Amino acid sequence: MEIKEELLNKRTSRGWNKPIVILLRTIGILAAVIVLFLAIVFTVDVISSKSEQRKIESYGQLVTVDGKQMNVLIEGEGEETIVLLPGYGTASPALDFKLLIEELSPFYKIVVIEPFGYGLSDGTEKERTTDHIVSEIHEALQQLNMEQYILMGHSIAGIYGLDYVHKYPNEVRAFVGIDTSVPTQPGMDVTFPLKTFSFLKHSGLLRLMMNVSGDAYDGLPFHDQTKEQMRMISLKNAYEATILNELKHLSTNFKEAQSLTFPKDLPLLLFIQGNNPPVEGWLPLHEEQIKDAVHGKVIPLDGGHYLHHTQSKEIAKQFRAFMNEIK
Repeated sequence: MEIKEELLNKRTSRGWNKPIVILLRTIGILAAVIVLFLAIVFTVDVISSKSEQRKIESYGQLVTVDGKQMNVLIEGEGEETIVLLPGYGTASPALDFKLLIEELSPFYKIVVIEPFGYGLSDGTEKERTTDHIVSEIHEALQQLNMEQYILMGHSIAGIYGLDYVHKYPNEVRAFVGIDTSVPTQPGMDVTFPLKTFSFLKHSGLLRLMMNVSGDAYDGLPFHDQTKEQMRMISLKNAYEATILNELKHLSTNFKEAQSLTFPKDLPLLLFIQGNNPPVEGWLPLHEEQIKDAVHGKVIPLDGGHYLHHTQSKEIAKQFRAFMNEIK
């Protein structure tokens, strides 16, 4: 009787052990495959990044700001100056604004600022608060002896621009927004997974994701060479420490801007996304910004958030008409 029970226990034990062994082996194989996959992705990213670094072409000029180098592009020789500021995370502001620059440069001097962490500018360890970003942009313009200019910006430049026009009212002649952010827009109190973004960047998975997602500039009237430069610069800058730090401060920067409004006597022209707006009430939010302006106008345009990619001609046309009206 005892011998039968011992045999039964052995059979039961062996019966349970076999599935567990198979499961453990399967997990081990999967883990090895994942490690190998990540190692390949990482290696490809390192090799590609080094190769691309040599292929990125210089443009603009470098100015010293806070002991670091900030890249600035200047085109056109008009009597009036337009300072262009990018939206958050724009890989290469100078190239991204290229279509709009082509429309405006025959009539104005165009100055494109590439803030720290953007384009060909250095990164920085200084916290990406609105105060720091605005003061750095201003220092760059001072280095270039820019005393009077029109501030034109995309997306989050609407937040930084609010602070800028209050700090330097004697320098800014007008503010022009290209689907600019509004301090009171909903959904800006989120917490972003910064560590996850950093892992995607430094593991090489971000490159893989961008390659799989296809050409971000497909169908847009950029030259192929420009598209390739923007792709390489995007891979270089995306989710780097400076850009992630700006994302970390995004919610706070929006909150602090809620106490600000554009000065009544500052000419204010806002181009906004007319169809499929990013948030509910997009038009009323911008109409609220111009309601007290002596010279204020909101112009909805068909297109996506990057209106200057598809509506550069219309933006330039409407802007010139607006500036003629306020003279």
